[in-house]
Amino acid sequence: MTGIKSIPSVSVTYAQNGASTKSNEMGMRQMQERAYEKRGEQYLLIKSPPASGKSRALMFIALDKLHNQGVKQAVVVVPEKSIGASFGDEPLSNFGFWADWQVAPKWNLCNSPGTDGGKVKSVGAFLESSDQILVCTHATFRFAVEKFGIEAFDDRLIAVDEFHHVSSSEDNILGKQLNDFISRDRVHVVAMTGSYFRGDAAPILVPENEAKFDTVTYTYYEQLNGYKHLKTLDIGYFFYSGSYADDILKVLDPNEKTILHIPNVNSRESTKDKHREVEHIIDALGDWQGADPVTGFQLVTTPEGQVLKIADLVDDEAVKRDRVSAALKDPAQKNNRDHVDIIIALGMAKEGFDWIWCEHALTVGYRASLTEIVQIIGRATRDAEGKSRARFTNLIAEPDAAEAAVTEAVNDTLKAIAASLLMEQVLAPRFNFTAKSAKSGPVDGFDYGESGYDPKKENVGFDKQSGQFQIEIKGLAEPKSEFAKRICHDDLNEVITAFVQDKTAIERGLFDEELVPEELTQVRMGKIVGAKFPELDTEDQEAVRQHAVAALNLTQKAKEIALSSSGDAEVSGNTALIDGVRKFAMDVRELDIDLIDRINPFGEAYAILAKSMSEESLKQVAAVISAKKVQLSPDEARDLARRAVKFKQERGRLPSITSADAWEKKMAEGVAFLARMKQEAANG
Repeated sequence: MTGIKSIPSVSVTYAQNGASTKSNEMGMRQMQERAYEKRGEQYLLIKSPPASGKSRALMFIALDKLHNQGVKQAVVVVPEKSIGASFGDEPLSNFGFWADWQVAPKWNLCNSPGTDGGKVKSVGAFLESSDQILVCTHATFRFAVEKFGIEAFDDRLIAVDEFHHVSSSEDNILGKQLNDFISRDRVHVVAMTGSYFRGDAAPILVPENEAKFDTVTYTYYEQLNGYKHLKTLDIGYFFYSGSYADDILKVLDPNEKTILHIPNVNSRESTKDKHREVEHIIDALGDWQGADPVTGFQLVTTPEGQVLKIADLVDDEAVKRDRVSAALKDPAQKNNRDHVDIIIALGMAKEGFDWIWCEHALTVGYRASLTEIVQIIGRATRDAEGKSRARFTNLIAEPDAAEAAVTEAVNDTLKAIAASLLMEQVLAPRFNFTAKSAKSGPVDGFDYGESGYDPKKENVGFDKQSGQFQIEIKGLAEPKSEFAKRICHDDLNEVITAFVQDKTAIERGLFDEELVPEELTQVRMGKIVGAKFPELDTEDQEAVRQHAVAALNLTQKAKEIALSSSGDAEVSGNTALIDGVRKFAMDVRELDIDLIDRINPFGEAYAILAKSMSEESLKQVAAVISAKKVQLSPDEARDLARRAVKFKQERGRLPSITSADAWEKKMAEGVAFLARMKQEAANG
């Protein structure tokens, strides 16, 4: 791989215990069974990775609501027509359930021709009918609600697939409609997503409505840990200079089943000629032999004599592209590993696309949405016989000092790091934090290491089966309200997502040599939590902040330990992460929240970046960021002053501006800044 500098992969290894693929007596897999237990909830959010069986989970729940809970009809809403196929007829009774899922052909509007206007009429006809199940797109549903009003859907179930497409922002119509439905409180809602956060960091629901949802969370760790075949998942980021098409074979292995996402034509990485890019990639792979007349796949012979079948979904000719797309979806080929070798796509092959044999999701150019990245990775994380390893690679252009768009390049680099940090979090086992107290004791099912549970110190336990840590932290604030408890238990990744996407946080965390870590972990994270959950009181906001910082920083420290123990090799496995968390806990005198707050969450990311990027590019990035360094803002000063008051309550004195402790000094500067502002205001 000469010429390409790689950020060491995050490599997570799983137990292959088969739990997530086994079915119970009703034909439900582990996640579906968990969701079905909550079938009586009026508002239910299912957060579960791609390929975990969300579509079928909804079928089980919807059928119970229709038959046993007095719900008149079920309306299933999907973001695009192709996903409608996931909700076709299923003979569930063949596997032990008490009913079958049946959608009359005329009510699967994803399959019907015509415009949204005609489909809206069909929604109206369905609402008047005695039939029970309708499937339509988000767009059709929006228009139907606008035409018939929210009252027309009373006493019905609205099931929203790929829920992250929804937002509470003013210009998101579906988000506004859902908020109206919940405020009226006459419908049942089941929302499903593989990634309950949006790339634009906008909240999905207004907080008071979000709080009404009961959540079923099934983690990536649980799913992958419970597979039979797939054991290892690698996440790699690579920087290149020049044209990506010249370097593509340095990361594209023709022997791996690959989905290649070429860059959007508006991105820096694009040559602005997508067809030529595809031709260049095909040419680099070998000698073109023509197209298969049946499937439309491009046939290419490699120098080793292997004939590759390449599906080109970039082609603008509708007839050609539709033939290729139909061949990929051919149900007769679903279990045929040799059907296709490489899929080249631009906007397709992400959500709702199922190719179980995919081993490598290769993406050129940064994707603006973290959600999109999770969806793309999900294409490679299907379990299939003979497939023990899968990987995601993001190929990103290295910032060039001579480039006019250097600021944009720097932003892409920062976003790539943010995505990397988030994926580490998504793939890690779940953290359950508790405050260490005299009443603390071991929790059943958790392994506390060779020495077992020690009542005199903070303990780290791990449950291999469920993929959960139980970690005691001294001085940890515990959430009081049910909503805050839910956030700490289920939604920490959403808080971390908002934090790692915060430009100020990541810029300062990576490149500000004068940074005091608490400015990020306390002030910046505190501000993000306050903005995200304004309805929580200050104590609960602080509890959420501490739990989020602990989850992020413990993952980063574990990664640092794993990397340092393996040189530049991959971060290996869940055991490395588990061992890293335990080792960190053992190496410190006390595992307390003050210590965790003193860790820069981006410290290890910078160390990796410094190894992966040329020195010149790294200097360029640092220069761009330091050029717009901002002084303390009044809001930040107020936050520092509030923390200074807490400091005084604990220590009996205000922070000193001459203190050797950088954080104490920073709080004192906040107090002094506010005093100056008051004085200036008084002086007029």
